[in-house]
Amino acid sequence: MTTTPTVEITDDVIRLGQFLKLASLVESGAHARDLISEGEVQVNGEVDTRRGRQLHKGDVVTVDVPTGQIGAIVG
Repeated sequence: MTTTPTVEITDDVIRLGQFLKLASLVESGAHARDLISEGEVQVNGEVDTRRGRQLHKGDVVTVDVPTGQIGAIVG
């Protein structure tokens, strides 16, 4: 059983696209934009297509990849 890592942020909130890069869930901002617009990113179990979505500590972000899902918790 694998655990989802917690990625610490310095402010109270962070935008979804920024968090994907910070947590190393994507290779670049363009990659983040593409995955989000294609509906491959979930926040707290729900697909979110807003790159500017504000995330708060405790939110769980997952990304669908060819090998399954990867994710991180906003900390």
